[in-house]
Amino acid sequence: MNLCDLNVIKLLLSKHGFSFSKGLGQNFLCQEWVPYDIAEGADITPETCVLEVGPGIGTLTTQLASRAKKVVAVELDKRLPDLLAETLAQHDNVEIVSGDILKTNIPALVAEKFGDAPAVACANLPYYITTPAIEALIKSGCFSSITVMVQKEVAERICSGPGRGEYGAFSVFVQYHAEPEIILDVPRDCFIPAPKVDSAVVRMRLRKEKAVKVQDEKTFFRTVRGAFGQRRKTLLNSLGQEFGNFSKDQIRQIVESCGIDPGCRGETLTLAQFGALSDAFFQH
Repeated sequence: MNLCDLNVIKLLLSKHGFSFSKGLGQNFLCQEWVPYDIAEGADITPETCVLEVGPGIGTLTTQLASRAKKVVAVELDKRLPDLLAETLAQHDNVEIVSGDILKTNIPALVAEKFGDAPAVACANLPYYITTPAIEALIKSGCFSSITVMVQKEVAERICSGPGRGEYGAFSVFVQYHAEPEIILDVPRDCFIPAPKVDSAVVRMRLRKEKAVKVQDEKTFFRTVRGAFGQRRKTLLNSLGQEFGNFSKDQIRQIVESCGIDPGCRGETLTLAQFGALSDAFFQH
């Protein structure tokens, strides 16, 4: 069964009385090369277990299952498990779990389903949960890599560096934990229904050690949040909003003690500079 064939897709959806939900951000792939290339780039070996988010009709799932030891797919739409039972019937290493990935205890699920086997995450993420889903997958600490298809501008933001317009707090968060790279561009006409924007696939290989060593992670991300909180303002003024318990002169001294110009903007700072700055705040 070719799950990328438009006629097959339409017959399946009609048979199961399925209609697309805008609220769930449902767009199914209809070009065979896309799920194939995603699975090829997802760091999967025959010993690897895969957590998939939002399998849809199983287009990507079949590619993952043909490469992995086991695939567990978390699906929110209660209309899809019966359809998936048909499309994935030939794969005995796939399990569908009904649920919301944002409300799922990911470490508990991975431990229950995969045991001690190496695990990766792979998904064609609905646009509306992209950021919280990636955060949840990273924070779970369960995966050696996370490969997701997202809106292209989000992929560019994840991989962006200092001094670029796309660079922001989410860029720093991902790059602190992982090494991200865009491995595939996916035009909008590869989906049914076609979304209004193009997509891209980002592979994030989790770091064994964080990108920078900091004395306190909460202070680090508070510093990052403050620096990007008001992008048009100088670093001095932006941090003043976040660290209201410090006077402006104290903040200036702290910033200058790190060799950073208080008049610059947060988007110019490297992860190492954010680390030094957060340590300075933590020490004070």
